[in-house]
Amino acid sequence: MTRRALILVEGHRGSGLRYVQGAKRLGLHPITLSADPTQYDYLAAEGVEAIRLDTDNLDALIDECSRLHATYDIAGITGFSGDDESVYATVGKLCRHFDLPGPNPAAVEQCCDKFTQRQLLAGEGVPIPAYRLAANATDVESSAAEIGLPVVLKPAVGSGSSGVRLCRNVDELAEHTAYLLGGKHIWRSSPRILVEEFAEGPYYTVHTMGSEVIGIATGDSGLPPHFVFRGVAYPAELTDEEHKHIAEVSRSCLRALGLGWGPTNVELRWTKRGPVVIEVNPRLVGAPDPQLVQLAYGVDLITEHIKLATGDECDLRRKHWQTAATRSLLPDRDGILDWIDGVSRAAAVPGVAEVKMYIKPKTPIVRKGDYREKMGYVTAASPNLAQTERILQRAVDLISWSITPFPSLGE
Repeated sequence: MTRRALILVEGHRGSGLRYVQGAKRLGLHPITLSADPTQYDYLAAEGVEAIRLDTDNLDALIDECSRLHATYDIAGITGFSGDDESVYATVGKLCRHFDLPGPNPAAVEQCCDKFTQRQLLAGEGVPIPAYRLAANATDVESSAAEIGLPVVLKPAVGSGSSGVRLCRNVDELAEHTAYLLGGKHIWRSSPRILVEEFAEGPYYTVHTMGSEVIGIATGDSGLPPHFVFRGVAYPAELTDEEHKHIAEVSRSCLRALGLGWGPTNVELRWTKRGPVVIEVNPRLVGAPDPQLVQLAYGVDLITEHIKLATGDECDLRRKHWQTAATRSLLPDRDGILDWIDGVSRAAAVPGVAEVKMYIKPKTPIVRKGDYREKMGYVTAASPNLAQTERILQRAVDLISWSITPFPSLGE
C-alpha cells in the first residue's frame, strides 16, 4: 500500500516539530523540502526525510513533488512563512497545481503586502490606523506630518516586526528612515515604507480556522520604540459584547481579504474608537501560540490544520476552558551568551507546560527589535489568570543567564 505523505515546504524553529509529530500521529509520512534542511535541528532528531532544493523556485518544487508522487500518495502540502511570507503563497500555488486543499495564493500574496492589505481593509470599512506609503525620506516626513506624530514606520513587506519602530519625534523619524533606506535593513522587494498612525490601547490577537474564531488572547507588545512581545495570555478578559465586537471585526477582515481557508491570525488594538486592526497574517502564527490555544481550549490547531490540508474533517470544538499564558525570555544587552541555568528547574514547576530555549551558549546576541530577540519562552496553564501568572513568574525567576558584552572599539 502506498504511504500517504505530507509535504512541508521549509521548516519552523517553533512549530515545525509539532507539524512533524502531528503528521505522524495521523499516519502520514512527513517530507520537508528546504533550501537548507540543516537549519532545522528537529529534522535529524526525528529522522524526517528532508530534500534540499530552492524553495523560491516554484517549478523546482513542482518537479520534486511530481517525482515524490511516483513513490508516495501525496495527501497534502503545507509550509511555514518564517521571516518570508511568500513561502505560504507558494504553498497555495503548489496545492492548486496538484488539486489539493490549500490557501488561496492570490489572497495570501495581497495580504502579505501591508499597503495592499490596508487598501482592501479600508475599502470594506474595516477600522484601521491612518496610513501612507512612502518611497523616500521626503515622503516619510510629509506622511508623518499629515498623520501626526507619533507614527509607526514599517516595511510594506515583511514579518516578525522586522524593521518596525514607533517614532515619537522628528529625530526618531529621521533615524529610523535612515536605517530602513540606508542599507542596514534587508529588503525582499523594492524599498517601500508604510507610515501609520500609532493606535494606542490594549493589544489582542485572534486565531481563526476558516471563518470560525477559535480564541482571542491579550498580549504585552513590548517596550517602545520596538514591538517585541513579552507575553500573551488566553483567553483575553473581555465582556461578551467586547468579545463579539472583536470576533465580528476579525471576520470582516477575512471577507475583505478573500481569506476563508485554513488558519489566520488577526492583530488588533482596542482604541478610543473601539477595535482597530493592526495586521492580518494569512497563516498560523508560530510557537507558542498554537500550544497556548490547545492548553486553553483543547483545540490542536496544528493537527486540525493538517487534517484540513489533507482533505479530512476538522474538529474545532472546545474540549475545556482554562487560562494559558507565555513569557518571552529576552536579553538585556548585546554580546556573547556565556551560559544558561535553571531551565530544567523551571520546567519542573507545577503548572508549567513547556520551557523552550532557541539559543545555546556561545551564541552572539544582537538585538534588532524584532522576533529574533527572543531567546526562548515559558508557558503555563491553570484555572485562572492570576494563578497562571504566579506560575510563570516562579518559573522565569529560576532561569538565569550571562551575556558578555562585545568588546568596544579600540579595546
